[in-house]
Amino acid sequence: MTTEGTAVEGGLDEPTELEPEQGTLDLAHPEDRHTRADWERETAKVLRKARRMGDDDPDALVWDKLTRTTLDGIALPPLGTSELLEGLQTAGRPARAGEWDIRAHLAEGDAKALNEEALGDLEGGVTSLWVAAGPDTDFAALLKGVFVDLAPVVLDPTGDPAATARAFLDWAGDLELHPATNLGLPAYDADVARLANEAGVLGFVVDATAVHDRGASDAQELGWAMATAATYLRAATEEGLPVAEAAALVEFRHAVTDEQFTSIAKLRAARRLWARMQELSGAEPVPMRLHAVTSRPMMTRYDPWVNMLRTTVAAFAAGVGGADSVTVLPFDSALGRPDTFGRRIARNTSHLLISESHVARVSDPAGGAYAVEKLTDDLAAAAWVVLGELEDRGAGEWWDTAIADVVAARETQVATRKRPLTGLSEFPNLAETLPERSGPGLGVASYGASFEALRDDPPQAHVFLATLGPVSAHTARATFATNLFAAGGVAVDVAGATDGVDALLAAYDGQAVVCLAGADAVYAEWGEAAATALREAGASRVVIAGKPTDYSDDACAMGVDALDFLTRTREALA
Repeated sequence: MTTEGTAVEGGLDEPTELEPEQGTLDLAHPEDRHTRADWERETAKVLRKARRMGDDDPDALVWDKLTRTTLDGIALPPLGTSELLEGLQTAGRPARAGEWDIRAHLAEGDAKALNEEALGDLEGGVTSLWVAAGPDTDFAALLKGVFVDLAPVVLDPTGDPAATARAFLDWAGDLELHPATNLGLPAYDADVARLANEAGVLGFVVDATAVHDRGASDAQELGWAMATAATYLRAATEEGLPVAEAAALVEFRHAVTDEQFTSIAKLRAARRLWARMQELSGAEPVPMRLHAVTSRPMMTRYDPWVNMLRTTVAAFAAGVGGADSVTVLPFDSALGRPDTFGRRIARNTSHLLISESHVARVSDPAGGAYAVEKLTDDLAAAAWVVLGELEDRGAGEWWDTAIADVVAARETQVATRKRPLTGLSEFPNLAETLPERSGPGLGVASYGASFEALRDDPPQAHVFLATLGPVSAHTARATFATNLFAAGGVAVDVAGATDGVDALLAAYDGQAVVCLAGADAVYAEWGEAAATALREAGASRVVIAGKPTDYSDDACAMGVDALDFLTRTREALA
């Protein structure tokens, strides 16, 4: 066993066996072949039409403006080309053949009620159960009617993990357990490993969702998983268990989000990292068992139905990324304990992807996609660096700081709506009636927690949306401002079409905060007069939708820090 120091002594770019060079198949006619320059030129035309260039030369294309950067600092180019694959390694490709295991999660609760949920899920097509349980769990009641030889049961220990595993095995007795059953221990335990081997089941889980839920980046999540796996392998080999046997007893759990390409690449990178670690340990790699769970922090409490879309994209990414098991968390999980409808939609998401969209028909469908292959390689390399730091320094204060830095960067992007959250920071519906659920919800901070806090405590006062000019002239800015205010729980009273200051004042009803919304030409003609008249009529704060002006106190436009803006506005409304 040689995992000690592997993050320093070995590297991802040192394959033990090179794969054969891939051939090419030319399917394009000569007139259909286009160079990178052709793509750049056509893209420049689109950007110029959208007025997003901002360059002196209207035909120039600043390619970097189209490049996006992940929270790990990895550049995502706007165009995937074959040049991206030069020098890349392709080890660790997904190898799952056919449908993935549809795994339902059962949270803590009354055993009888959980049993009803379990049977309902299984009858609805779920193929395995992920069960929160402790040493005192009544497994007989919880799993009554469940054929544990057909449906794997994966424990999610809520108390002493080893004691929970023993209690489960004591209940199982002579029952035949499905080989994918997992006792769920988060760290190696020699006695549990022996019991797992005797029962012919898995014993351990490297659960990287633990750091994902704290806000870690993709590379941090992968690096933490590998550091945990290295610790697990060392403990196992010190107890005399060969690396291959220890690797065969463990399952990995990763989160997938609605950022589909990074989620696909993360799962593909995870396999590559695990294979490399086993190689450096002197063992023939055992394929990774990979359980993907739709992200908890990406879920929103407001407009929760959008979570159906988020989890669908995430589940798609999990299937494409080669996950062996997929758990889709119900759309209403953030509100409390999911109801029957939420659980049904969750399991049917996988059914739709498998049976109707046929996502599982192809092994590694993203294989060969230039951008995905490049992102997989970049993520694996970044995660290997994180692994090295964790190996050298341990998960101390620096690690907490590193995650906190990612959280802060993400929050800034959410606040400026560069990372929009539909139904929360974008297009919120203040009139929505949320479904009522019991229980505490997911128990993690969502990516939109700051916006949710504003929505939880809406001000009673409204903003007067002072629409200047006919409706056709101010619709875009009025809609933008209305949505922005709503993201902070602030409702607006709309003036409607106006043709001058008198018409605007006729619609005004003494609101402390007013927001001017009109076309630039109207602003130039009578915007300042409107602001002056509204102040004289009682407005204490004037906001303008668009660029700041001398006669306004604040401005809102694309790129504004929405949280700061909304906080200032709400203070003025108080």
